Amino acid sequence: MADKGAMDKAKGKVKEATGKATGNDRMAAEGKIDQAKGKTKESMADAKDALHGKHRKA
Repeated sequence: MADKGAMDKAKGKVKEATGKATGNDRMAAEGKIDQAKGKTKESMADAKDALHGKHRKA
Protein backbone atom coordinates (compact mmCIF):
# COMPACT_ATOMS: atom_id res chain seq x y z
CA MET A 1 0.00 0.00 0.00
CA ALA A 2 2.95 2.31 0.55
CA ASP A 3 3.69 2.10 -3.16
CA LYS A 4 0.20 3.32 -3.92
CA GLY A 5 0.75 6.18 -1.48
CA ALA A 6 3.93 7.19 -3.29
CA MET A 7 2.08 6.99 -6.58
CA ASP A 8 -0.69 9.26 -5.28
CA LYS A 9 1.90 11.75 -4.01
CA ALA A 10 3.69 11.83 -7.38
CA LYS A 11 0.43 12.18 -9.28
CA GLY A 12 -0.59 14.99 -6.96
CA LYS A 13 2.65 16.87 -7.49
CA VAL A 14 2.27 16.68 -11.26
CA LYS A 15 -1.37 17.74 -11.07
CA GLU A 16 -0.56 20.64 -8.75
CA ALA A 17 2.30 21.86 -10.97
CA THR A 18 0.13 21.58 -14.08
CA GLY A 19 -2.68 23.47 -12.39
CA LYS A 20 -0.34 26.25 -11.31
CA ALA A 21 1.27 26.47 -14.76
CA THR A 22 -2.08 26.74 -16.51
CA GLY A 23 -3.75 28.95 -13.93
CA ASN A 24 -6.23 26.21 -13.06
CA ASP A 25 -6.74 26.67 -9.31
CA ARG A 26 -9.06 23.68 -9.06
CA MET A 27 -6.49 21.32 -10.58
CA ALA A 28 -3.78 22.69 -8.29
CA ALA A 29 -6.03 22.11 -5.28
CA GLU A 30 -6.83 18.57 -6.43
CA GLY A 31 -3.10 17.94 -6.67
CA LYS A 32 -2.61 19.00 -3.07
CA ILE A 33 -5.45 16.70 -2.02
CA ASP A 34 -3.89 13.77 -3.91
CA GLN A 35 -0.58 14.43 -2.17
CA ALA A 36 -2.28 14.43 1.23
CA LYS A 37 -4.02 11.15 0.40
CA GLY A 38 -0.68 9.64 -0.55
CA LYS A 39 0.94 10.75 2.68
CA THR A 40 -1.96 9.29 4.64
CA LYS A 41 -1.71 5.95 2.85
CA GLU A 42 2.03 5.81 3.53
CA SER A 43 1.51 6.64 7.20
CA MET A 44 -1.14 3.96 7.54
CA ALA A 45 1.13 1.39 5.91
CA ASP A 46 3.99 2.38 8.24
CA ALA A 47 1.73 2.06 11.28
CA LYS A 48 0.50 -1.33 10.13
CA ASP A 49 4.07 -2.51 9.56
CA ALA A 50 5.10 -1.25 13.00
CA LEU A 51 2.29 -3.24 14.59
CA HIS A 52 3.47 -6.37 12.84
CA GLY A 53 7.10 -5.74 13.71
CA LYS A 54 8.20 -4.92 10.18
CA HIS A 55 10.40 -2.00 9.27
CA ARG A 56 10.14 -0.29 5.93
CA LYS A 57 13.12 1.46 4.39
CA ALA A 58 12.55 5.11 3.55
